[in-house]
Amino acid sequence: MNCSWKAVILLALASIAIQYTAIRTLTGKPFQLCPVPSPMNCSVGADTEPFDRTCDEGPSFPYNASRKTHILILATTRSGSSFVGQLFNQHSDVFYLFEPLYHVQTTLVPRLSHSRNVAERRVMLGASRDLLRSLCDCDLYFLESYIKPQPVNHTTDKLFRRGASKALCSPPVCDAFGPAEVNIEEGDCVKKCASLNMTLAVDSCRERRYIALKTVRVPEIGDLRVLVEDPRLNLKIIQLVRDPRGILSSRMETFRDAFRLWRIWRATGRKPYNLDLSQLKVVCEDFLNSVSTGLSRPHWLKGKYMLVRYEDVARNPLQKTKDIFEFLGMSLDQNVVKWIKRNTRGSKELSAKHKYGTVRDSAANAESWRLKLSFEIVDYTQNVCQQVLHQLGYKAVNSSEELKNMSLTLIEDRTFVPFL
Repeated sequence: MNCSWKAVILLALASIAIQYTAIRTLTGKPFQLCPVPSPMNCSVGADTEPFDRTCDEGPSFPYNASRKTHILILATTRSGSSFVGQLFNQHSDVFYLFEPLYHVQTTLVPRLSHSRNVAERRVMLGASRDLLRSLCDCDLYFLESYIKPQPVNHTTDKLFRRGASKALCSPPVCDAFGPAEVNIEEGDCVKKCASLNMTLAVDSCRERRYIALKTVRVPEIGDLRVLVEDPRLNLKIIQLVRDPRGILSSRMETFRDAFRLWRIWRATGRKPYNLDLSQLKVVCEDFLNSVSTGLSRPHWLKGKYMLVRYEDVARNPLQKTKDIFEFLGMSLDQNVVKWIKRNTRGSKELSAKHKYGTVRDSAANAESWRLKLSFEIVDYTQNVCQQVLHQLGYKAVNSSEELKNMSLTLIEDRTFVPFL
């Protein structure tokens, strides 16, 4: 076949671009993009200089990044991560963001679901690491590239769960609430605060000593090694795990359509032939791989990793919060103590109404799955997740009677000592 010289050149350029993208994705080396010309980003702004410099030539943030502690709460969906995230959100010196990687997912892999295999979910890892690196620098402008519609003049009302971050609902970002109002409801923040000004959010981030990011969109801790080893960061990871039986039960209630066949099994006692088994297997495989890495204590995680069971936090929230904060070198802010007392004694009715909320009887909620799942589903889950259940100290039940006997604890007393 005859090809013109122009076609040959175009093919060569395309090949180079593809190889570059592949190399970046495989190495995961963080780099900085310039999606938005801004004084706080790579360029000094279109009104002062042409936007023709590379990121490395641009100005850096005028603060010592090493004085900040960067905290990543690594979890999976319906594992209690919203609850644990709020322990950080209530601290007066923490800038907290709820699921910033949501925007990466909806932009790059909009149809991603719990039933997809691990390989498909890896598509967004490169972009996710780059975004996390930028957020640790308080560069929220980087996030604008993934928000749809894209912010205008660094202003948006489309940031996912903006109201879940106290820092984005209080001065200097929002003046609707006074400094004495410590219990700001997420819905009130969205209603009363104007559209989010990213520049003010950056200012708020830079004023605080700790930056905490919560995500359920990074499958394994090994995917974060490049960030943990980045000398520009002081990144510490809190890996939150939960009994897979509890995760399955919670997802069946929350994602009713996606888990419709599981619900049919529970209601009829007959397992559908086309049941999507990956919805359970992926959770346990990710847990097993990630926890195995963390507990093997590799050199790159020294002083950077703490494994936390949700059930331990739920049963003794104040003491476990003290343990977590001590590992991170944080003081136990009185706002955190007040929030724990107010949000761990809620009613079951209130918890059921707000599926993404945090007000609940935490101890009862941790093992409520025992009253919701059939023994057949529990037994199947125990077989699929046998290794990780044993590794994390969750006991198996052998009969329907044991399952419903709430006086029989299914959690071993086990202390996972941080790797210091």
